[in-house]
Amino acid sequence: MKDQNEVELVGEAENGRQLIDMVDTTLPDVIITDIKMPHIDGVEACRIIKQTHPHIGIIALSNFNDDSLIVDMLEAGAKGYLLKNTNQNDLIQAVKTVHAGNTYYCAATSGKLTQMIAESKINPHRARSKTEFSDRELELMRLICQQYTSKEIAARMHVSLRTVEGWREKVQEKAGVKNAVGIALYAVKKQIVKLEDITF
Repeated sequence: MKDQNEVELVGEAENGRQLIDMVDTTLPDVIITDIKMPHIDGVEACRIIKQTHPHIGIIALSNFNDDSLIVDMLEAGAKGYLLKNTNQNDLIQAVKTVHAGNTYYCAATSGKLTQMIAESKINPHRARSKTEFSDRELELMRLICQQYTSKEIAARMHVSLRTVEGWREKVQEKAGVKNAVGIALYAVKKQIVKLEDITF
């Protein structure tokens, strides 16, 4: 960060493992990390760092405005997301915003996704084990993403309202979320639905 005195660079890491080790010695206020890195990727590095240094703000950096990657990083504890072509002014603003305890997303990040993230109940410590859903559960998730009510879903799926509520609770438990928006974010992350197909 040249020709500015608002942000001080205290270290640079070449991979995720080096980043984790460096944090213990440099104790930065904010970390800007690539998502795709050797040895340990940005998502896992973020998760590890937040467990040992929860006060450090983390901003994800990527070549792509990928909705599923954004959700991955936020679940791991990141507070911001920037594209690699971001200019220096936006980068400095992101660092200052995250340092203040707020979230920052680059202008290219979908406004809909940002709103969904704000309304969701993301669990940053959710297990990453592979989760299997039945065809009926997947259909339920797609209908929830279109904002159908439980009563409307019951009618469309030709089951009782109680059955729908039971399925919904099971889906939320499997996905590690607490509400419909959380289900929608999970569905985007796992590419069960596309962001543009969600009506939130």
